[in-house]
Amino acid sequence: MNYLNLIPVSFLCVCLLACGNKAKQVPTEVIANNTNNLPVWALGDFVRPEGVNPVITPNPESKFDCPMRKAPVGWEESDTFNPAAVVKDGKICVLYRAEDNSATGIGKRTSRIGLAESVDGVTMERHATPVMFPAEDNMKEFEWQGGCEDPRVAVTEDGLYVMIYTAWNREVPRLSVATSRDLLTWEKHGPAFAKAYDERFKDMACKSGSIVTKVVDGKQVITKVNGKYLMYWGEQMVAAATSDDLITWTPVLNDQNELLGLIYPRDNYFDSALTECGPPAIMTDKGILLLYNGKNQKDDRRDPRFNAGTYSAGQVLFDLNDPYKAIARLDVPFFQPMADFEKSGQYVDGTVFIEGLVFFKDKWYLYYGCADSKVGVAIYTPTL
Repeated sequence: MNYLNLIPVSFLCVCLLACGNKAKQVPTEVIANNTNNLPVWALGDFVRPEGVNPVITPNPESKFDCPMRKAPVGWEESDTFNPAAVVKDGKICVLYRAEDNSATGIGKRTSRIGLAESVDGVTMERHATPVMFPAEDNMKEFEWQGGCEDPRVAVTEDGLYVMIYTAWNREVPRLSVATSRDLLTWEKHGPAFAKAYDERFKDMACKSGSIVTKVVDGKQVITKVNGKYLMYWGEQMVAAATSDDLITWTPVLNDQNELLGLIYPRDNYFDSALTECGPPAIMTDKGILLLYNGKNQKDDRRDPRFNAGTYSAGQVLFDLNDPYKAIARLDVPFFQPMADFEKSGQYVDGTVFIEGLVFFKDKWYLYYGCADSKVGVAIYTPTL
């Protein structure tokens, strides 16, 4: 069922950002011809295919010889969630976060990244062992014992896959970079911001990086913006960073030499607690589109239309010429928890946490974490 069709158009207003965070309603005629009730710049309507979700669930039978514990572990025994997605060799490849059974509680187990392949975007063939994991390597101090979390993956035109993930040592989460040509063997390059501004941000807590992409001849690839690669990142706000090589990133600062905030949580909206970047952003003819995860507050700042603490998905559009300027933003989520497995598990307040988005056989496939426990998919078929 498409929940958007159950909501009046007046409820699905969006805000245009003229200056700062001041908002005004989009004129009705802008969305009048869009049958899914989304504005013309937004991506969707995404529909859950009937009877297939969740597409990835925990597997207590999977074993992996952990190089840190020096023993076999049930690496995806407890939870499988928060997936990235890319297309390779005519298949959708989903890279998902998997947690073992080493502890109880969110963020207390060790996370590794698994790989599943699909010819139809729904039926998954999983690899038996993880492709990214803590090891006796240059990232040990940043990844052990928490692990490798919440990947986003995009690909260059020449086939280099770039993973932005969270290295978690249970002290400081750090946005980190890895690259691969085959999705099986990954080279870890370290924290993304380690060298910027004389290592000013090396030990900053940071998460959730979305590199800008575009669709070229039916293939979604990384693109430059104003001569540099661009990544939106963050959860307390959406920030930005640039790079010349996709490995070393420099956060964008404001006139006060502090991190430039592009959008922030909004009181009494679905994203009142967090605005956490989702899958790779997409350059369109209308702007740069970022899909993000919004968390609802639990106090009087929450949006009363949605459950307290719920994670839902929003969209924001940035100006093509000024990619740090937000020009439009949804006021309500385009995707929210509905199914029982999206509202039960590790995160019972309800979560659809979007991290994977691919263009495949003329459709958009959106992969998301379900209550920090499973992986789901929703599909959007554009019409001309």
